[in-house]
Amino acid sequence: MEKNVVEMKGVSWRREGKTVLQQIDWNVQEGEHWALFGLNGSGKTTLLNLLCGYIWPTTGQISVLGHKFGEVDLRELRKSIGWVSSSLQERLHGNEKAQNLVVSGKFASIGLYDKPTEADFEQAAALMEQLRCGHLMDRTYQTCSQGEKQKLLIARALMAAPRLLILDEAANGLDFISKEGLLDSISELAEKPEAPTMIYVTHHTEEILPIFSHSLLIRRGEIFAQGRTQEVLDGARLSDFFEMPVDLNWNQERAWLSRK
Repeated sequence: MEKNVVEMKGVSWRREGKTVLQQIDWNVQEGEHWALFGLNGSGKTTLLNLLCGYIWPTTGQISVLGHKFGEVDLRELRKSIGWVSSSLQERLHGNEKAQNLVVSGKFASIGLYDKPTEADFEQAAALMEQLRCGHLMDRTYQTCSQGEKQKLLIARALMAAPRLLILDEAANGLDFISKEGLLDSISELAEKPEAPTMIYVTHHTEEILPIFSHSLLIRRGEIFAQGRTQEVLDGARLSDFFEMPVDLNWNQERAWLSRK
């Protein structure tokens, strides 16, 4: 029987009298990878903060990895959730060596203060190879390109063997070649039998890879549509979503948008 990795029922969040999220009902099951799609300011980051227990819903219930919020130690639960975001990138030490940065993910620390084992460094090296960034060994973080930094952050998140991995605007700011290289690595990762459930957050339809079988569209704090990606990403629906006419073309099982 399939288990729910994420379950949100009637979740709303209000701040200073303003409703930021309204009546979110969302289930992510084991074996599914989801894309979370919305424009800037649509409520995506608020939804992620609720999902990780950094903020508390005004109404509704949340369960993650089978644990209901209010009945679980959220600090313990967060050890099973990897979250790769640009805000994390800004907090890291530029002079940190790549492999040390990856190993620090096991301890959820910024910088390496614990005493890692030889096995930890072997695991970090294997993850770096898996994400096609093994050549960065001994390089300092600040000398890596934006795409290389993102791969190191994903490897760092995987060090803790999370059961849920959130990739928050992972390809933001990358040039075409770097972006495609990163997306290839994410695709390969998702196909591994031990891969965590993934939620990929974006505002570009063409970044939604075939491995993201399901998509949730969020607009102005409400769910606009959700379901199987091939059905949700439809030209007429996206024209309604953007409130402007758009053309949608499928190429290599990815949806490419243009304005009509």
